[in-house]
Amino acid sequence: MKKSFAIFCENTQTEKEYPFGTTLAEIAKDQKIEQQYPVLGAMVNHTVKELSYMIYKPKTVQFLNYLHPDGKRMYIRSLSFVLFKAVHDLFPDQKLRIGHSVSRGLYCELDDVINEETHEKIVVQIKNRMQEIIDEDLSFTREEIQTENALRIFEQFGLEDKCTLMRTRKQFYSSVYHLNDVVNYFYGYLVPSTGCLHKFDLVKYYNGMLLVLPKTDQPDELEEIIIQNKLFDIFQEFKEWGEIIGVPNVGKLNERNQEGHIGQIIKVSEALQEKKLAQIADQIYQRKDDVKVVMISGPSSSGKTTFAKRLGVQLCVSGFKPVVISMDNYFVNRDQNPKDENGNYDFESPYALDIKLFNKNLLDLFDGKTIDLPKFNFSKGERYYDGTKLSLKNNGILIVEGIHGLNPEITQSVPEKRKFKVYVSALTSLSIDSNNHIPTTDNRLIRRMVRDYLYRGYSALETLQRWPSVRKGEEKHIFPYQEEADIMFNSALLFELGVLRRWAEPLLQEVPPVVPEYSEARRLLKFLTYILPIPEKEIPPTSILREFLDGSSFDYS
Repeated sequence: MKKSFAIFCENTQTEKEYPFGTTLAEIAKDQKIEQQYPVLGAMVNHTVKELSYMIYKPKTVQFLNYLHPDGKRMYIRSLSFVLFKAVHDLFPDQKLRIGHSVSRGLYCELDDVINEETHEKIVVQIKNRMQEIIDEDLSFTREEIQTENALRIFEQFGLEDKCTLMRTRKQFYSSVYHLNDVVNYFYGYLVPSTGCLHKFDLVKYYNGMLLVLPKTDQPDELEEIIIQNKLFDIFQEFKEWGEIIGVPNVGKLNERNQEGHIGQIIKVSEALQEKKLAQIADQIYQRKDDVKVVMISGPSSSGKTTFAKRLGVQLCVSGFKPVVISMDNYFVNRDQNPKDENGNYDFESPYALDIKLFNKNLLDLFDGKTIDLPKFNFSKGERYYDGTKLSLKNNGILIVEGIHGLNPEITQSVPEKRKFKVYVSALTSLSIDSNNHIPTTDNRLIRRMVRDYLYRGYSALETLQRWPSVRKGEEKHIFPYQEEADIMFNSALLFELGVLRRWAEPLLQEVPPVVPEYSEARRLLKFLTYILPIPEKEIPPTSILREFLDGSSFDYS
């Protein structure tokens, strides 16, 4: 007689005995999980598992669909595998690259440039083949095999970048995913079968194609494509830089690290950013007769503060006399702060700022007047004045950084010609391999986690708990305005995740298994294992990365 274990299902709030070796798929069927959307996977003791996972001891289980962040990740990975198979079936000599998120989809390219005359036809062929694969309801299967055997399999499919990654990661065993007659490797788990992928689109986009995904909160509907030409251009620029440096993916970064060349990569990466900063300063100089304020916006942990200070240095070189201030100075008193739908203070709202005072101060400064600069006490939630005066001298220019810098309502009284607008974000151009991109949000989350610990005394758990609220604010108040920028600046550095790994790993390891955030901590820990540690000794004191570590030569007080 098989031994049985008690399984508590959070979806049905019931506990039931199941025999040793019962799969999650069997439990989901037995529990008759009623969800609006298909079950894609499960959280087992706050750890993500595929439905093929077999139980062998008492567990608490929560079944996931697309509405859960991990369910959505499983869907996207699985859809990417279907795209890979479709390309392999139709064009076996082509190599597929699944790149960055843009226009609410994933930008994908084939290695050989598509002829413009046949571009549309090829994309339609691939889309139709994807739909056929989905209609066949083929199973995704995963096996753990010795890494040397996995390398031989991946070599047969021309997946050299995965081989490089596995050789530098140095694990005894590696996962290989199968979809009928093709294999691949994905960072993270997949859905049970292609039939779960009920919604997608594939459209022609620039020189490649855009994989369009279901909406996050309404999976029966596809995301609406929004034009993001500036964002796309900055991604492409840094992708080209990565190829010039010879580090298009994590495997190549690890190789260069092992060969002792990481110092050169740090120097070149920093030099490229400095060159971009100088180009931005030159553009501002070309409009010197009109521009009086540089508005800098960007999401959390994008490096806005250091960017503002470094841009100030470059503007000094151009003959300006820059003054840097933060929008945080203009928070309204706590009793005037707007609240969200849950009754909590909404610090991400533009109306958490005194817009009227901010505009008056800007116009006064432009007119040559001296203003009393407000300050804000965050612990008391009150504005105060400490006697700080501010004025713009001849050739003076104001640099203002804050998350709402591109929102036109924030500078409603300032003529457009007086403003130069910059969007800053860590737009990670590095990928794990050709089919596994690194989300820019992960890069920023790891930055924030380390900074929160070093400078604010927060644990990784506290940062993870706050992150969904931060992301919600970004989606509502920052991202809709990013294409308003005159120019975009990518603050991501090719080497930074290897440096941050040393700081982030011990913080993530402290997240206890009993909290829901444990699954996210585990995901990030696994992600960091792909990247070899990089020493920080060669990072210059003016680097944007120093804003999140220590050793910066800039004053952030």
